[in-house]
Amino acid sequence: MSDQIQRFMFDQTNVRGEIVTLADTYHEVLSRHAYPDAVNALLGELLAAVALLTDTVKLDGTLSIEVRGQGDLSLLMAESNPGGELRAIARLNEEGALPDDSAGFRDLVGEGQIVITLDPKEGKRYQGIVALEFDTLAKCLEAYFSQSEQLPTRLWLAADGERAGGLLLQRLPDASQNQDIDAWERSVYLADTIKREELLGLEQREVLYRLYHEETVRVFDPKALRFGCTCSRERMSHALYSLGEAELKDILEEQGSIETQCHFCHTKYHYTAAEIEALIDDPGSSAPVIH
Repeated sequence: MSDQIQRFMFDQTNVRGEIVTLADTYHEVLSRHAYPDAVNALLGELLAAVALLTDTVKLDGTLSIEVRGQGDLSLLMAESNPGGELRAIARLNEEGALPDDSAGFRDLVGEGQIVITLDPKEGKRYQGIVALEFDTLAKCLEAYFSQSEQLPTRLWLAADGERAGGLLLQRLPDASQNQDIDAWERSVYLADTIKREELLGLEQREVLYRLYHEETVRVFDPKALRFGCTCSRERMSHALYSLGEAELKDILEEQGSIETQCHFCHTKYHYTAAEIEALIDDPGSSAPVIH
């Protein structure tokens, strides 16, 4: 299975982990856009990260990570849900130059912040924000966990335009079952030896054996991941309605109809003048989808 996430834990300790590998999902995201190689690599890291975080927080809903920058790359966004569906997008600053293929994370985004949004099916929406103070996406996300979740968490992320991978370790607050006081430090020390090509090229169980063959590791069944977009006529209609009656009528006067498109999957939504009028009167009115 090329696209999956796998949980594991170290027996008789309060240390847990996850490892993710993406290929087909990553290809699906990149096939819908034409980003520079450096941006493709960051999108792969972000896809791996959003999968890891969604499984970590056990959210029955949608989790999204937005990297909002002031550099040549103004936005990176990835979204995941408990069903294992992932999607991602990037937005380049129109006034900036195309980034060099060797540009790193902070070279591309400059100053900015990471916004992590947890949107459960039931309950209140939660949003955490952390400043971009480190040179890698992984380190910035670790800072989020330290600040918002207050759980020691380490991340290793990699992507090369073909495959994306990630490893997460976390020390849980309940130390009552921990019979190995050095488990956290040792597991992190060993994970720091992982090479980029191993994280991207080896099967997940091979990676875990390579790192922890002298530890007692319990590995759980993997969970399949895939590309999936959550756009819909209902969501697009709501977005159009939020523009307001005056702006919608101005667009109709100029164009005669409205056609909009999902930035993630490129599905097109076409609205006639009559359908827009109905939408203004009733935000729940329907409109056909054109693929």
